[in-house]
Amino acid sequence: MKKTSKKVIGLTAAALIAVSVLAACGNNASSSKSESKTISNLKISFIPSKNPDDITTATKPIANILKSELKKQGYTVKNIETSVGTNYQAVGEGLDAGSVDVGYGMSATTYAMYQDGSTPLLMATRKGLSNDASASAKYWNEHKPTTKTDKEVTSYRSLIITGNSEMGKKLAKEANDGTLTWKDLNAAKWGLESTSSAAGYMYPSQWLTENFKHSIRDLKNTVTVDSYDSATAQLASGQIDVMPEYADARLDEAVKWNTTFGAKGSIWDDTNVIGVTPAIANDGIMVSEKSKIMTPAFKKALSTAIKDMAKTDEGKKVIAIYSHDGYVDSSKDDYKTAIKIVNSMSKAN
Repeated sequence: MKKTSKKVIGLTAAALIAVSVLAACGNNASSSKSESKTISNLKISFIPSKNPDDITTATKPIANILKSELKKQGYTVKNIETSVGTNYQAVGEGLDAGSVDVGYGMSATTYAMYQDGSTPLLMATRKGLSNDASASAKYWNEHKPTTKTDKEVTSYRSLIITGNSEMGKKLAKEANDGTLTWKDLNAAKWGLESTSSAAGYMYPSQWLTENFKHSIRDLKNTVTVDSYDSATAQLASGQIDVMPEYADARLDEAVKWNTTFGAKGSIWDDTNVIGVTPAIANDGIMVSEKSKIMTPAFKKALSTAIKDMAKTDEGKKVIAIYSHDGYVDSSKDDYKTAIKIVNSMSKAN
């Protein structure tokens, strides 16, 4: 009996050792497999809110920067493919179809239109503006030029801007006097951004509805522009009288106003504000719900990589094209107001 017991104990011990060895091997294999994080291709599409050529040039270094930052997060990305969308909707449609993994610089309302196919990853932070607290057009006109503050903010306003044309000056005077009418607004020529643009279309439409009981679709004299650069050029030349734009656009365009666009006066002398919208959630970085590579783990790594990229000197130069200073984590809740506005406009169709 003693011999038998010893044999059984010996066999049991040997079996336990074997199981332990196999388990360890299995764990090592599993660990090895989880550590092998290789992404063949990451597709990033940029919103064309600025001149597409300028965006292409400014964002060219992002592929190498992100590869390096993702490597620190344990991911090897073989190729990062970047492109600039032909318009705002093209980026949203790409996310919705899964043909694009990341939508970069998406406006709040573009996301709202394509929320079923995309998820907010990060929201941009920007420097606040000296007049941010006021919703009065007259106040903005009396406190020119607008300047940036040191405060980091996650929202901005859209301004409805007039140029130096006769109609533009007439509208500016009426706005300052508090006598602005729908009749005169409707007689002016407007330059509008993509229909999914927050600052260039959606929020200005809401402003028209709240103040004049009309939507932007009711305007009889409009042209669609492909970027704020293009709209500002037309405003400078007098081709259009009015354009809605993000509140710090004139800061971005001040030099071009005289050089590229050929205006004689300063942008602050030649333009005025006739309308100010409520705050708009900052641009975001969205990821596709249908992308095969967007696992929870990779989303987390990508989020960290982009935030870290924004802290580097080279990364700061890349994101400056969108006037971004950095990024914070984001969720659908950040875009509730934009979603309401999009839903409201959809019902009005």
